[in-house]
Amino acid sequence: MAGLEPEGSQFDGRQYDTKMNELLSADGQDFFTSYDEVYDSFDSMGLQENLLRGIYACGFEKPSAIQQRGIVPFIKGLDVIQQAQSGTGKTATFCSGILQQLDYGLVECQALVLAPTCVLAQQIEKVMRALGEFLGVKVHACVGGTSVREDKRILLSGVHVVVGTVGRVFDMLKRQSLRPGYIKMFVLDDADELLSHGFKDQIYDIFQLLPSKVQVGLSSVTMPPKGLEITRKFMNKPVRILVKRDELTLEGII
Repeated sequence: MAGLEPEGSQFDGRQYDTKMNELLSADGQDFFTSYDEVYDSFDSMGLQENLLRGIYACGFEKPSAIQQRGIVPFIKGLDVIQQAQSGTGKTATFCSGILQQLDYGLVECQALVLAPTCVLAQQIEKVMRALGEFLGVKVHACVGGTSVREDKRILLSGVHVVVGTVGRVFDMLKRQSLRPGYIKMFVLDDADELLSHGFKDQIYDIFQLLPSKVQVGLSSVTMPPKGLEITRKFMNKPVRILVKRDELTLEGII
């Protein structure tokens, strides 16, 4: 649904795997932690009933490979890097993790999700709303090209989750329309695209404004060296969940 491959993507899977393995063996083994539990059903994940209702209402019957591995460590509060090809359910994975952890009695922004494009941010907002339909979640997409005044009005009236593009989110934080004090989850979706668009410095600036113990999630197709650098600065012993191409079934991708 969300996280489509960019048009004309030059991604070379084999070359990438070689490079990543070199990086990890030399640089990352002391940094990443492993999480090997696999959950074959959504019912076995300990999710609240109204979230399960939303998941099943969206047509999800069985968790995909990334969902089987990625939802539970995130709801346990661990920093998580999830890496898999597009179309494998990464967005629903971290959306479920966020929705499980929100305090719905507190109408303050508790989760901030950054995306590289307005279209992707709006897609994520739709996924979050659909999965959280029975939870009463308040989500707002904060993206460029829309009314700043309307963004300020909605944010000040109170939301649980903000999904947005880097420039507009940073602007709302600087204007103090988006109050960061209650944010406990920070997710970068399509992190490789965010980094390749040159948003690294602004992402750092946003991160500096968030509470010090924020949980970080990172969702990506690839993990370029720049991404590894960002994870070292932001993340605390992250769990790295890698679904290799040979673990993807045609059914799962569809």
